[in-house]
Order: sequence, then structure tokens, then C-alpha cells
Amino acid sequence: MKSDAGPAARALLALELLQNQPGIRADALADRLGVSERAARRYVGILREAGIPVESTRGPYGGYRVGRGLRPPPLVFTADEALGLVMAVLDGHHDAGDGPVGAALGKIVRALPAPVAAQVEAVRRTTAPAPDRAAARPDPHLTTALVQACSRHQRVRLAYRTGGGATREFEVDPWAVVVRHGRWYLLCWSHTASARRAYRVDRMAAVAALPATFDPPAGLDPVAVLEEHLAVGWDYEVDVLIHAPAALAARCLPRALGLLTDLSPQSCRLTGTTSNPAWYAEQLAVLPAPFRVAGCPELRAAVRELAERLLAASEA
Repeated sequence: MKSDAGPAARALLALELLQNQPGIRADALADRLGVSERAARRYVGILREAGIPVESTRGPYGGYRVGRGLRPPPLVFTADEALGLVMAVLDGHHDAGDGPVGAALGKIVRALPAPVAAQVEAVRRTTAPAPDRAAARPDPHLTTALVQACSRHQRVRLAYRTGGGATREFEVDPWAVVVRHGRWYLLCWSHTASARRAYRVDRMAAVAALPATFDPPAGLDPVAVLEEHLAVGWDYEVDVLIHAPAALAARCLPRALGLLTDLSPQSCRLTGTTSNPAWYAEQLAVLPAPFRVAGCPELRAAVRELAERLLAASEA
């Protein structure tokens, strides 16, 4: 099919094809561009003249690909990709106007073709995301240092601000960085506390790499372990009997509520801790099965209060 696009537009389209399909052959590139193979090779030459390192490999499995050069190749986004990126930033409730996120987004917008940039800018300027008051943005440099330490299995020293405002130092083996409900956590083994810990990244004032290395736990599921960790250590110990299998209850309840253990094929027990019995009772209310609070008078009172409010709401 013959293309009506000009040489510059076809060269940019050729670059997009090379980025999306590394190793594409000349005949396939020509077919996608709607030109002859000779013309397709000419567009590859135009890209090379512009400083883009396009490599070619001969043979039955050869083709073109963008290599690594002194200058990175320009990014080519479709309209859907560019809009999806902006929507992801807004949905994450980042400040898309100022700061490093806004600056990076502005650079991407300026690099886009005018029609695509106009759509992206319209979404960026007219959309008003509701602020997530529970979210806390960690320092990007500290977060990068933690992620690198996790990948290198390298021990670190943290300067950490506690909830009371004091600053303490901890030596930890960083297992993973986990994002949960708008908060960033470092799941780790604390040598200072000799226990597993989850520290909020936004409360860290400094991160220093240490010479020691470590082996993370085998088969570690960071999200599951963090959820279980956040369910213990609170003010009130909870014990709930549920007339349903643990697998069914697990599909309805957040893992942060505690540990589910099967008692029989048709019943299970939920054990955990909470500092907010009213919130805990609201989570239990979604269960599609009968349950009974076997332990924790505070939770029992919260369940009773919630039940009375729901009952009153149903009256004519």
C-alpha cells in the first residue's frame, strides 16, 4: 500500500518500527512504510545521518535495530501511549505541574509531535485529580538508593524519623521496596532490632550503603509479607471465627487484617491486631458468611455499634 506521508514523517515512522520491532527485516520495514525496499534503506540512512545508531545484521535472521550510541535515540510515542503516561501520573496523584515529575512530563510533552502534544497538554491542564491525603511522597534519590541496595543485596544504614519526631539509626538488610495504598515501605531485616521490620521511605532522612551483603529469604513474596507485618503489633489483639473456608474469606478481606487459618472445611479463624476497632469492624462487614468475634471486647463493641447503625438505617 502506497504511503502519502513525506520523507521526514516516514523516517520517524521507520524509527518507531525499529524501536518496537528490533531485528525487523528490510522487506517488512518497506511493507509497513508502504515503500520499496530501496526506499526503506534510504530512510534508515536518514536516521543514521541524524546520529541515531541503527545497526544492521546480515543473514537469514538479520535485520535492523537501534543500537547503543553516544546519544540515546529520540523517544517516539503514539497518542495512546502518551495519554496513558499522563493519566498514570495524574492517577497516582503526583503533582504534574511542578517538581521533578512535572519537569520530566514537560520534557516528554515538548518532544511529542504537535497534534499528540496538544491532546496530552489538554488532559494535563484540565484534569483535576483529588489529592490523596494518605499518600506520602518519598525522596527520589533515597528511593533509588534503596532500590539499588535491594538489587545488590547490600546492607544499609538508615537515618529514620519516628512517628514521635525523633531520629534514629538502623542497620538493615533491605529485602524489597513495596508501594501500598500510596505509601512506600522498605521491607527489611533490622540488625538493630533483630527482627523483621517495615519502614516508611518518606520518613527516611538518609541512606548509606555498607560493605556487608546478605541473602534475602528464599521465595520471598514482598507484598504478602508486608501485609502480614502491618497486621501485627497494634493495640488490640483480634480473634474472629468465620463460618467459611479461609480461601473464601481471603477473597473478601484485606491481608492487613491478619492471618487466616482453616479450622475445618467450612470454617476458619482470623487472628491479628488493630489500633482502630471501628475500621476493623467495617472490613469484616463485607464477609458473605456469618462470623463471631471470639476475642477483643473493643472489636465486639465496634461490631455491635456498626450493626445497630445499619439496622437503624433499614427502618422505614
